[in-house]
Amino acid sequence: MRNASAHTKVHAGSGNVFEDLGFPPEEALALMFKAKIITAILDEVRIKKYSQAKVVELLDEHQPVVSNLLRGKISQMSIEKLLTYADRLGLKLDIQRARPKNLRQRATNPSKRTMAAGRISGGKISGKRA
Repeated sequence: MRNASAHTKVHAGSGNVFEDLGFPPEEALALMFKAKIITAILDEVRIKKYSQAKVVELLDEHQPVVSNLLRGKISQMSIEKLLTYADRLGLKLDIQRARPKNLRQRATNPSKRTMAAGRISGGKISGKRA
């Protein structure tokens, strides 16, 4: 039997799956932020074992909106709305500026510099309670 992995093509990603999927850099960055925020929210709901009714109460939101949130359907939700939800759940979210490892990289590739300025805590959002 042949090894299936011998025929699999692999390439290095940019670090942002949305950019790798072809989204423009600005949209890819926004989608990455949203994905990280929703992950922190869903982790908190899971850890605290909140029912959907409890999440509706905590977020002061309508049930269908919370249902979409808990199913990850956030395409119509703004980053600001997700940050409000995270705050209402008592999450502390930090944004840190990523610095290029090589200072020459900054001068030779300004698009990477722009993208680096928007990374969240080195790629992670803290799900800690405030």
